[in-house]
Amino acid sequence: MDAGSCNGCEIEVAAAFGPVYDAERYGARLVASPRHADAVLVTGVVTHNMAEPLRRTVEATPRPRVVLALGDCAADCGVFRGAYGVAGAAADVVDVDMTVPGCPPRPEQIVEALRGVTRR
Repeated sequence: MDAGSCNGCEIEVAAAFGPVYDAERYGARLVASPRHADAVLVTGVVTHNMAEPLRRTVEATPRPRVVLALGDCAADCGVFRGAYGVAGAAADVVDVDMTVPGCPPRPEQIVEALRGVTRR
């Protein structure tokens, strides 16, 4: 879920699921509905107007679920810390289980994190 990102992380997520890195070979799939998900990837800082949609999305994901803060902004607000439109990092709004550092994180890091989720 893009909670207020610059789209850099989304480009790397797309690469992680593309033919070169192929995250699906490890059992990870992107789904359109949180009701069909086992994990939620959160990208970007959480803006004030995305805090409630993020809460609702995570709540709609069946338990047991894993929430990943993907990138520096989702982890600790990155360069946007203190900006007027920022509610906080992902962990300030929802419980986060894993963090993938980077600005943006490399596709290899994303795939490795997803492999960790599928091993749980």
